[in-house]
Amino acid sequence: MPTPNLLQAVQFLKGVGPGRGELLAKIGIQTVGDLIFHFPRSYDDLTNVQGIDSLQAGVLQTVQGEVVEIDGEHLADGRRVAKAVIADAKGKCVAGIWFNMMTAVNKLKYGQKVAFSGKPKWYRDHWQMSHPRVQILTDDEAKLEVVPIYPLTEGLRPEHLRDMIRAGLDKAAADVAEALPDAARLKHEYPPVAQGLWQVHFPETLSQGQHAKKRFIYEEFLVLQAALAVRRRSVRDRQLAPRLATTPAVNERIRRLFPFALTGDQDRAIATVVKDLASDRPMQRLLQADVGAGKTAVAIYAMLVTVANKHQTVMMAPTEVLAQQHWRTFNQYLAQSRVRRALLTGSVSPSERAQTLAGIRSGEIDLVIGTQAIIADNVEFAKLGLVVIDEQHKFGVNQRARIKKLGIDPHYLVMTATPIPRTIALSVFGDLDTSTIKQLPPGRQRVVTRWNAEAQRDKVYQRFAEEMKKGRQAYIVCPLVEESDALDLTAATEHYDILRTGPLKEFRVGLLHGRLPDDEKQRVMNEFRERKLDLLVTTLVIEVGVDVPNATLLIIEHADRFGLSQLHQLRGRVSRGTVAGECYLFAGVTTDDARERLRSICRISDGFTLAEEDARLRGLGEFFGTRQHGLGDLRFGDLIADFALLDQARQDAIEIVGNDAGLKKPEHAALRQAVLARYGQSLDLAAIG
Repeated sequence: MPTPNLLQAVQFLKGVGPGRGELLAKIGIQTVGDLIFHFPRSYDDLTNVQGIDSLQAGVLQTVQGEVVEIDGEHLADGRRVAKAVIADAKGKCVAGIWFNMMTAVNKLKYGQKVAFSGKPKWYRDHWQMSHPRVQILTDDEAKLEVVPIYPLTEGLRPEHLRDMIRAGLDKAAADVAEALPDAARLKHEYPPVAQGLWQVHFPETLSQGQHAKKRFIYEEFLVLQAALAVRRRSVRDRQLAPRLATTPAVNERIRRLFPFALTGDQDRAIATVVKDLASDRPMQRLLQADVGAGKTAVAIYAMLVTVANKHQTVMMAPTEVLAQQHWRTFNQYLAQSRVRRALLTGSVSPSERAQTLAGIRSGEIDLVIGTQAIIADNVEFAKLGLVVIDEQHKFGVNQRARIKKLGIDPHYLVMTATPIPRTIALSVFGDLDTSTIKQLPPGRQRVVTRWNAEAQRDKVYQRFAEEMKKGRQAYIVCPLVEESDALDLTAATEHYDILRTGPLKEFRVGLLHGRLPDDEKQRVMNEFRERKLDLLVTTLVIEVGVDVPNATLLIIEHADRFGLSQLHQLRGRVSRGTVAGECYLFAGVTTDDARERLRSICRISDGFTLAEEDARLRGLGEFFGTRQHGLGDLRFGDLIADFALLDQARQDAIEIVGNDAGLKKPEHAALRQAVLARYGQSLDLAAIG
């Protein structure tokens, strides 16, 4: 628990006061604890001393010499410039200049030995530094500094912040609890926590400051990975799941239902799932697949194995549209099967719902497809064996705990067609085993993606008309449902009105968006699927799960507003059959990041490569929105930049929890406390609570 010193309001710290307290509050510093954990984002290494004759332009360096000139003048543009020149033993000179800062040279004297630190440039016939940092040297030894660079706010000077941090460390550094087990800390030669705090803020060398900062990043990652490892171990060791065996007869019977041969990746994924289901430890597996690679077939196989073992199974999808899509797929494959199945979504009638709930409760229904309506309080399964959740990232980590009330320790398979960067796989999904499907089914074509200028729109419409006359179908995706005064974007409703009366008026145009009633959504989708519509103007409601093989054309409006993974998901709606899909991007690009995203989506077809690129460009917080997973924000670490530390922390956490499942040993008491404080509720860590 934080001590009174750490919790003390920062304004009462010596040297702070109400005025500076208000400035500190602007950058999130309320307490002394906040202050001493306000880490530098980088360091200026002023110990990098160079001879004046070996300086490099534009690189932060430090030079030493004697003051040989002090001057000031007025420039023609009205600015005042202060100037000081130092010379080394060879007579080489560097000039320091300060604009509108005449006081900068007041402390300098002729003949004084000083150091200038800055980024030099060659000016006329000598080196010059603008606004260099000046250190006065009192003897022949260069007492130079590594200076931390902090996030600041207007009115807060860095030297004042350093003085306040020093006062905070004097008061409270010794009160900070050590969360790292000694074995892990010594293994990586990290300093104790109090010493590490001093070294972060006042390092003697650049490497010391960087290593001390790594210590706290590693600690943050270790706490996260230990929480995930405890959760995973708890489910495995403390809970028993039904053994669901796959016999040769069951395997043959299931495979006969598929009207296609499974790919090698699908077979490998099924093999791991079959092994997990046969164990009495609950399966905790993440199945990630590229768009169109066929993860649903693996889920169907697993669910039918469950039914063959006389247990119930349920698949939960994030949207009504996706749940309906799965329902149609299952009905297609199980048309000649005796599997008793039901659809449970928010749109079913009260009487149908009551009948379905009764069938689930009595065990008369084997297999259920639905939305989050499945985890309502009044849903009770008689003998639940397997839970499948599609598009896991749409739900969030917290809901995994809520799934438990569906039955006693079922097996658990989560799926996503949004390929996951390694960093997220080790953090958000770190408590799950992972299977990957990259291989596309035979005959499946890659989507041709083009970024088009607005001037090419008529030509693209002409291409759509040519293909739709041949019987093909098309989507146009807009980011908004209705026109917005706040955003200058073409909305779906507006686009729908324009197209059906304008350039594509000879074709049957439909409108689909999330605000439509569920029965209306289904009516529109059914008409499109049955080819009663040629063109569907829509929003992100079709991002996942929509499977219409005859749809081969796609326009994405304002494509610059979407992330790479969203763009990849959207273009996955075409090329669902054997004809190569075409995706056309229109964008009013205004940023370099947006241009880079659009170039990447046109160049890269592999979803896993795009996922890493998306995380790099947008950051992981935006990739899935890590807050919705219950993991909050990381304070020090960057999951991309610090991936090596994340991986190391994961290995160490697995080893620690492997030897001490509940972190009950005395040497892990502090780590256990940190895990509970940070993740006890969000990850439902009752095993160590």
